[in-house]
Amino acid sequence: MSTTPLLPRNRMVEPLVNSTNLWRSGAVLVAVGISAAAFGAHALKSRPGMTPERVASWVRGANYMTFNGIALLAVSQHKRFATHKFAGPAILGGAILFSGSILALSAFREKVRFLGPITPLGGVFMVAGYVALAL
Repeated sequence: MSTTPLLPRNRMVEPLVNSTNLWRSGAVLVAVGISAAAFGAHALKSRPGMTPERVASWVRGANYMTFNGIALLAVSQHKRFATHKFAGPAILGGAILFSGSILALSAFREKVRFLGPITPLGGVFMVAGYVALAL
């Protein structure tokens, strides 16, 4: 019986899901989240049509992005979960969909109403990623 794989393995290419990529993704989410929160707290308030509720939604979306980025930083350091094929990507994708749609809807509600259903979908992905860590 042959042990030769059907396709040659390229040992030079790391798998997409690894601790380095999760760490970098988490760091980017934290940086974007902090920047978005600062922008919302200072510059966004002066935009025409921005209500206190929309600014609060913006800051909430930025905070969720930051929290999920910190979580990815922690997950990237875990021996077992740093290479989990579903959890990290689900948390990352969910955070982008969830927080990104909240930010877009807060700033451009009239132009991006179609993003409304994306927010809960992103939330489901995030929660599924965290549940996958618990299993």
